[in-house]
Amino acid sequence: MLVAPQTSGTALAAPGPLTWSDEFNGPAGGAPDPSKWSYDIGGGGWGNNEQQYYTNSRSNSALDGNGNMVITARRENPANYNCHYGRCQYTSARLLTNGKFTQAYGRFEARIKVPRGQGIWPAFWMLGNDLGSVGWPNSGEIDIMENIGREPSTVHGTLHGPGYSGGAGITSSYTLPGGRRLADDFHVYTVDWAPDSITWYIDGIQYGRKTPADLRGNRWVFDHPFFMILNVAVGGHWPGYPDGTTQFPQQMTIDYVRVYAHQNNGGGGGNAIVGYANKCIDVPGGNSVDGARLQLWTCNGTAAQQWTAPGDGTLRALGKCMDVAWGSSANGAAIQLANCSGNPAQQFVLSAAGDLVNPQANKCVDVSAWNSADGTPLQLWECNGGANQKWRRA
Repeated sequence: MLVAPQTSGTALAAPGPLTWSDEFNGPAGGAPDPSKWSYDIGGGGWGNNEQQYYTNSRSNSALDGNGNMVITARRENPANYNCHYGRCQYTSARLLTNGKFTQAYGRFEARIKVPRGQGIWPAFWMLGNDLGSVGWPNSGEIDIMENIGREPSTVHGTLHGPGYSGGAGITSSYTLPGGRRLADDFHVYTVDWAPDSITWYIDGIQYGRKTPADLRGNRWVFDHPFFMILNVAVGGHWPGYPDGTTQFPQQMTIDYVRVYAHQNNGGGGGNAIVGYANKCIDVPGGNSVDGARLQLWTCNGTAAQQWTAPGDGTLRALGKCMDVAWGSSANGAAIQLANCSGNPAQQFVLSAAGDLVNPQANKCVDVSAWNSADGTPLQLWECNGGANQKWRRA
């Protein structure tokens, strides 16, 4: 494992606008909000020879009535909890936002009190939303917080990707001073994710920062939306296994999870594309779903309006590309967001005259019906020099 030297004293900058949160308010024993969280269920070792079986039972994940969500790992071996190597010895929970919320870039933060004990492995982390199509580690993994019981004072933040996964992950760590233990109190665990860097903090103290230059020539795959995961594992190759000193049940208590838009402060992010009525090209609701119809909207500095130009002819926001729907060259074809594919429908040139042209169609990005209202959809149209086809970088 590559462990970076600790860095401290760098204060958190102001984040962008809040885009998603869960404050876990609700009655004791209530389920996590099903509009925000789903469950991984099973006990196949999870690639690390772990010993827990993940359930959706309230005994393993529930609100506590005090504004927290609690994940509880228990020692139990019900007959119906089978693992690939035999009977699971423990139950726990693994909650995720996959299919409910994803975001590329921004601040991801949670206030958590971790459990304790040999073999206990709490984590707050993220996986790429293309996991199902490209697999792990090509999808990328950002570990915001990991702690293992035998290191009670140390938090780890790690990147996994092709050529730097598992024990070869690119890692930073921070150890609380004075022998304090993470499990004794709540701490705020944060990553700031920009197109060219990922930075880790605990309680506002920076302890790690990674850029593509740190990947030893391997591919930077942190350029598309990710979903979040909260879980408590028991055992596994890295933390080792519970022993006679480990007490159960063990609980991870989460006060909140909050996500903010990427704030472009000159650190390698994108720029707004400003046009008709001094409004910006915008992804509706900041939702990076394929096919999102791009629109005109009052400029607000959010990630939904930050467009990067990586030099391959594409314009990208929220980890996806500006695209002409179905590769059409017809007047009125929708301008949308889509997975970057290298298709000519995703090539755009901003001319010196302010025309944003798709060369394949030799037509311009146009504000429909000369309408300057927020939410007016963008379309492809013959270039005519109109004000509704003029754009500039801001």
